[in-house]
Amino acid sequence: MIRLSNVTFIREERNILSDISWHVEKGQHWAVLGRNGSGKTTLLEIISGYQFPSKGSVVVLGATYGQVDLREQRKRLGYISQSLFEKLTPRDPVWEAVATGAYAHLRFYEAIDPEVKERAMARLRRFGLDALADNPLGTLSQGERKKALLARALMGEPELIVLDEPCSGLDLYQRENYLEVVESIAGEATLLYVTHHLEELIPALTHVALLRDGRITAAGPKHDVLTEALIEEAYDVKVALDWEGDRPWIRVKRS
Repeated sequence: MIRLSNVTFIREERNILSDISWHVEKGQHWAVLGRNGSGKTTLLEIISGYQFPSKGSVVVLGATYGQVDLREQRKRLGYISQSLFEKLTPRDPVWEAVATGAYAHLRFYEAIDPEVKERAMARLRRFGLDALADNPLGTLSQGERKKALLARALMGEPELIVLDEPCSGLDLYQRENYLEVVESIAGEATLLYVTHHLEELIPALTHVALLRDGRITAAGPKHDVLTEALIEEAYDVKVALDWEGDRPWIRVKRS
């Protein structure tokens, strides 16, 4: 699914990523964790074709970057981030914003195929947003926006869905509600989930990569990687780790 080999990304003479080699296989769902500035978002942007490594090779879904039309490649990916929402037009109806995902466009400038509209409506019904379909996108709450972006990502029937801090800004209720939706789509595509918060690692996520200072410090099955010692190494914080419902829960140890 994803093969990064010796990937380095340099910006203004600073190494944002350094010699990253990482493989994601079919059937795996990964979480990427690390402190602010560790390189998580840059890693996602490289995988999604929005940034290009200074060194190394990137192969995603069998396509070698630098030898593939990235416009076509992005149709095979679903990318979800706050920055994407900000690029959409807030006055467009919700269903239309969702429907643009079928073509990897940000908005329509021509007549929309009725079949595409019906598929968008089906996605909205699935996530409980169909009553809001004709509302302007900008009127949605934070939780509704997150679900609308996920519905949009699924429109192209992607093989890989990249989620960059998707629960940012959500309260506890909305976060758990959204995580249930993410859990429900794990059978449809490979998930690549970036977050600051370990408690968001739902059971569907099978593997974890820990980043620190632009390097992967540990990667593998989540129960092997999420140990107190490896978490402390990545975050420089003493922690106690518990598991409940196949989700990790962290307590900070105060000295």
